[in-house]
Amino acid sequence: MSDVVELCRDLIRIDSTNTGDLATSTGERAAAEYVAGVLSGIGLEPAVLETAKGRTNLVTRIQGRDSSRGALLIHGHLDVVPADASEWSVHPFSGELKDGYVWGRGAVDMKDFDAMVLATVRQWHAEGYQPERDIVLCFTADEEAGGDYGAHYLVKEHADLFEGCTEAIGEVGGFSVTVGNDLRLYLIQTAEKGIDWLRLHASGRPGHGSFVNDDNAVTALCEAVARLGRHRFPIVVTPTVRDFLSHVSEVLGVELDPDDPETAIAKLGPIASIVGATIRNTANPTRLAAGYKDNVIPGRATATIDCRTLPGFDVEFMSQLRDVIGDSLEIETVHHQQALETTFDGPLVDAMAAALRAEDAGARPVPYMLSGGTDAKAFATLGMRCFGFSPLKLPADLNFAALFHGIDERVPTEGLEFGVRVLDRLLRNC
Repeated sequence: MSDVVELCRDLIRIDSTNTGDLATSTGERAAAEYVAGVLSGIGLEPAVLETAKGRTNLVTRIQGRDSSRGALLIHGHLDVVPADASEWSVHPFSGELKDGYVWGRGAVDMKDFDAMVLATVRQWHAEGYQPERDIVLCFTADEEAGGDYGAHYLVKEHADLFEGCTEAIGEVGGFSVTVGNDLRLYLIQTAEKGIDWLRLHASGRPGHGSFVNDDNAVTALCEAVARLGRHRFPIVVTPTVRDFLSHVSEVLGVELDPDDPETAIAKLGPIASIVGATIRNTANPTRLAAGYKDNVIPGRATATIDCRTLPGFDVEFMSQLRDVIGDSLEIETVHHQQALETTFDGPLVDAMAAALRAEDAGARPVPYMLSGGTDAKAFATLGMRCFGFSPLKLPADLNFAALFHGIDERVPTEGLEFGVRVLDRLLRNC
């Protein structure tokens, strides 16, 4: 068994579920201690930083031959979203090997990349290799709940650990999308949407459930939420998405219509669910709360909305949101993170593309925007250019997008080994 496969299995077997609640989240400390043991075993001295009981981060630096150059941050999170074992065909924390895959929660989000990084630096230690520039490794807690106990804490309280870092790589990018027998797009993340977790509050006249009530908070809230849930915000083609669509149109032979990017995106198959959400702002209702008794009309009702905004459009989005829900509801911002966008150029991008092509002659690296969010939002506040690059060569028939937070999450063993080879090439040449 290859080193990276064994490392990935070990990490998956550590249940590091992040429920978003301090009382019920578990395992991040154990995962961090496992990683610390691997790194200490090759002579590194990781700083292990606990932000709350059990919420543990780890940072270490590999000294490069030329420390005057800007350092590169490689970051990965150790927490995972919950998994219900009754829904899976294998136990979600078994790390089972089956059908050429490692199965388990975190297999693609993102203990696969954590394992690739550990396998790469362990290989360097065995060879006595020293990178050209400083490499900072960071393994975080709490990414799956916004990062307040993880990356955001680190940049606020321990920014010195990232001194000199000018660029960063992490999730979600560098994975393949097969578009022909000998052609694969490799999506490198150069942008990600912003996050606004909002609560909408409706107020009304409380009263007995048997009375006629034309000022019912639940009714007002539900009407607004239904409008919002069905609403489609206008299409906006940002620079990253325009560049992506240009590449896709050329490869697929589809003429690009800036007013109808969905035509080109639809031809990408399952990955369209990720890319399709990057051409407009989105707002999805996720939770409802109201009342305290079946026969009492409450005076207040609340909905939670998961909003994702395009780079540069967060202010405009709030105006659009108000137009949809009306003026009567109160909007409370629970969590806000800015969108990110950088350009698809420079020595690091060139090195990513070269490393992919060296391991896959059919590779076509392209930029894309992630519809979700990552720890990059925190590290960008320190002035780093952030990219999603956790390389995987995937089977053509694998619905990769569905595996994120999905049932039977798994990663191909050959993809893990490919990722180590690509990561090693990149880091030796950037």
